[in-house]
Amino acid sequence: MLELLYFVIAILVVLLVYAGISAYRLKKIVTNLSQEQFIEGYRKAQLIDVREPKEFDGGHILGARNIPSSQFRQRYKEIRPDKPVYLYDQSGARSSRSAMFLKKKGYTQLFQLQGGFKAWTGKVKSK
Repeated sequence: MLELLYFVIAILVVLLVYAGISAYRLKKIVTNLSQEQFIEGYRKAQLIDVREPKEFDGGHILGARNIPSSQFRQRYKEIRPDKPVYLYDQSGARSSRSAMFLKKKGYTQLFQLQGGFKAWTGKVKSK
């Protein structure tokens, strides 16, 4: 019984270390921006919504292009590597994964909306 407890504790420690390392790596890859910071820069950048088309059609930030995370590997070349890339999704998880993918492909100016679209209070366009 004690061995099982040690095993569970060891797994929890490994998971916590992994989460910490992942958060640190992500912080170096993508810059989280508040809504105000995001608004200041997204008009001079490529604004990419990585949500699925149905979510995008339900409402998106004015001027955003939809490249869903499910199609990202096939369509990432639509994004210019020489210009800043502003990413967002519903809450931040998919845009983080998309940023990590872009970093591996050589993109360097990566930003994401802190809190995602659900925290957005700016202008929105719906279809």
